[in-house]
Formats: sequence, structure tokens, C-alpha cells
Amino acid sequence: MDESMHGGVQVKVCGLTAPDEAAACAGAGADAIGLVFYPPSPRFVDDGLAREISSSLPGDVDRIGVFVDESFPAILRRIEGCGLSGVQLHGRETPEIVEILMAGGVRVIKSIFARRSPGPEDASLYAPTAYLVESGEGPLPGGNAVAWNWGEARKRMGRLPCILAGGLTPGNVTEAIRQFSPDAVDVSSGVEYAPGRKDIARVREFLQAVRRAELLREPGRIFQ
Repeated sequence: MDESMHGGVQVKVCGLTAPDEAAACAGAGADAIGLVFYPPSPRFVDDGLAREISSSLPGDVDRIGVFVDESFPAILRRIEGCGLSGVQLHGRETPEIVEILMAGGVRVIKSIFARRSPGPEDASLYAPTAYLVESGEGPLPGGNAVAWNWGEARKRMGRLPCILAGGLTPGNVTEAIRQFSPDAVDVSSGVEYAPGRKDIARVREFLQAVRRAELLREPGRIFQ
């Protein structure tokens, strides 16, 4: 392994609900913070709390709004009103909404699911900044703390720019990176002590495990 390729995988910590914890995640080295705008989620934040969390973060940390089958006007309103630097579309959104957002200069992450639609075979329909890839199991959109076959998912996604998610923890992210070779990883429940509440010691442990991972290729940059 080329040592210059070590430690370049970016990290998004998703599902923040407390400004101080978001700031602490950024201070620990997270490249992006995820804010969930899906009301059934236990990590849902309203617009006021989202603005407060965004304001707590330094300018070099991306603020990614997570939406599930939301309308374009509602997404745009939150981009402008909540200080978002990008969006993650985590449902069955159309390629057209991705195209419109990208044309407007918005960084777009489109979720792809190994075990439900849209799946890897649908990825070519979209042209986002990057794809977030997870298993698609469980009762809610999101990883649902389920670990899965990371290596097989990479084969199905080819060399597309990818964020790996779903069931990642400080204990398994090093192996997940080795198998999938992602450009970034996304963690939520794997560093929590309660839904939406992050254990900063576990966040630091997760980041350290990411930096220890063997990289089989040079990761691209998804976040700023």
C-alpha cells in the first residue's frame, strides 16, 4: 500500500440533534454533519434547531440536510433558511430533482440501497455529486444499525464516487473501508448513546479507526 493513500477517507456524522455535540464532532475532525428533516425519524430536527446546529459549526464543515421524498420547494426553503451546504436525498426521488438541484449549484448525495429500490442498477439514472450506499434494510430509511456485505456492494457500484453507510461502528469501519474502498463513510447510531445524541468519545474512536484503514485506491473528495 502506498502510505500517501492512508487516512484520506472523509467522515460524515449524521443525525445530530444538539448544537454542542455537532460542534464537538466537527472539532474531533468530522468533514460533514447530517441534519435529518424526516419527521418519523427519532433524529428529526425542525428548522429552528437546524439553524442553531448549522450556526455552531465552523465554515469548513459541510452541513448536509437529509430528505426523504420531499418536495423541491421544501428542500430549497431549508437550504436557504437552515444554512445547508448540501442535501442527501434518501428516498425515491426522481433524476430530475437531482438535476435541478445540481444545476443550481447544490451538492447532492443520492442514496442507493443494496436490497431495495433505487438500487445499484439505478445509479446511472442519476448524476449527483456522490452516492450514499447502504443495505436498505429495517423499518426506516437509513442504516438501521445493520451491518451488511460491503464488498459485494462496491462491485455493483463500480468506480462511482461513494459514501458508505449502514451499521458502521468504531469496531467495524476499518474492515468496511478495506472491503468497499469508499470516498467517505457515514455514521449515526454507531456513535450514539441515545437516538440523535452522540457519544463524542465514540466519535473520536470512529475517526481514529477510519484513519487506520488500509486504502486500496486514492479516495476522492466529496465534502469541502
